[in-house]
Amino acid sequence: MKIKVGFGFDVHQLRDNHPFVLGGVNLEHHSGAYGHSDADVLLHAICDAILGAANLRDIGYHFSNTDDRWKGISSIVLLKECLTLIAEKGWSVGNIDAMICLEAPKINPHVPQMKHNISSATGIEMDDISIKATTNEALGFIGRGEGIVAYAVCLLEKNS
Repeated sequence: MKIKVGFGFDVHQLRDNHPFVLGGVNLEHHSGAYGHSDADVLLHAICDAILGAANLRDIGYHFSNTDDRWKGISSIVLLKECLTLIAEKGWSVGNIDAMICLEAPKINPHVPQMKHNISSATGIEMDDISIKATTNEALGFIGRGEGIVAYAVCLLEKNS
């Protein structure tokens, strides 16, 4: 079986009184990630990992932040689009491992719903999706609550 591995990274600033969507879950918090779409940093990192593994460039190439079609769109839609792109090249996702780095809010209570959302969008088992979170120990822009970062790795498998 042929496999490929992809790595993804995304960062967004946090703004007061802005919606906070992470892994397709709306989080209650005084600030939220700001961007052209819903600014779901976790799903953006996963999209980049998937696209990178298939040698399809990055999320900005396919879903430009200057294109009004993607303004305010759910990143679940972008994730599904990425799956269509890799399927056209004969690939499917084997597993996803992701790390979120932010000070607040606490992510752990929301991980099961995030995994469910990603599983529903990708068609892979929840057991093949790992989502972890850590703080930045109050250091830098993350530590000051000014931004959020996500990293993701995915495995693609060649369809037979």
